[in-house]
Amino acid sequence: MSAAYATFALAPAMRAGDVAGAAGRPQVHRDFLDFVVDGRPLLLRLADLDAVSPLAADVPPAVLGAQVRSLLLETEPPLADGRYVVYACPECEDLACGAVTAVIERSGDDIIWRDFAWQTEPVPDLVLNGYHGIGPFRFRGEEYRAALERLLGDEPPRRRVLLVGARATVLGKLAAALRSIGIGADIAHDVTDVIDEELRGYGAVTFGRAVSETERAAVRAAFTRARAHPVYVTGLAPVVPLLVAQVEQALDRTPLAQRRLTYLSASPDEARLAVGATCRVRLTAYRLDRLRRVHAQEVLDAVLDPGPHRIPLDERALRGEAFLVARTTGGVITTAVVR
Repeated sequence: MSAAYATFALAPAMRAGDVAGAAGRPQVHRDFLDFVVDGRPLLLRLADLDAVSPLAADVPPAVLGAQVRSLLLETEPPLADGRYVVYACPECEDLACGAVTAVIERSGDDIIWRDFAWQTEPVPDLVLNGYHGIGPFRFRGEEYRAALERLLGDEPPRRRVLLVGARATVLGKLAAALRSIGIGADIAHDVTDVIDEELRGYGAVTFGRAVSETERAAVRAAFTRARAHPVYVTGLAPVVPLLVAQVEQALDRTPLAQRRLTYLSASPDEARLAVGATCRVRLTAYRLDRLRRVHAQEVLDAVLDPGPHRIPLDERALRGEAFLVARTTGGVITTAVVR
């Protein structure tokens, strides 16, 4: 066992939801805290793994507290041989779906994470399913405990969204789509009589394009009086999957340097995308024709390496108003096609 220490911290992360996920079922949006080891999120060392840590934002405080105390080694290990779940399925968190586990133990005042493995059975096969290039990590006990104990008093992040717009049909469909992936959504036009505590429960406010600047200013003023600071989003177009992606992007608290997707822009013939870690990227184009009908086209579905990428687009397929949505398991980013 190496005597060298690794640093330990926690950082916000997100598993992006999707109204048209695998097998046509919605894919749940999950906010969680990732483990940052030596300045880099541990999840990014595991390639393009679709998983979340046990420190999820959408669990009751008692459950989160139990997870924190478990990682602090104040309770018995949940799995055999002193193993703990580090990442699990974001949909059900069932071990049968597969989970990343590790032995977590004390060594004096230090905390050691070792023998990482992909586990689907009560006891993992370390030869076949071990992550041989990851760990062991030795953390200073004081630093480790301080990072986790802060969660016991923190408020969970706000994941409700307020929708403000003139098109009731679009707002209704958007609210239903957001709720289907686990994001609370309310519709309102006037918030002057809403109590401050309720306004402080919103993490984002989405304005339709038809909302006037006067109406927007009134909404912002109400939130300011309530000492609430949501992210304000202007919908790119009345296209529900595009608006869902914009909301998820606004709710993403992951530090930019730790995101899989860090930049997206587009002209009619080319998209420019920056990737922070190797991941599978799906790039979808949405277009409004002259009759305001929506056309969707998958532009890319590939595993991309870290760095900048230039992706050719079919200019003829992007006539009129067009937009792009890039998705990975860990994030989503949107842009308008600029002519």
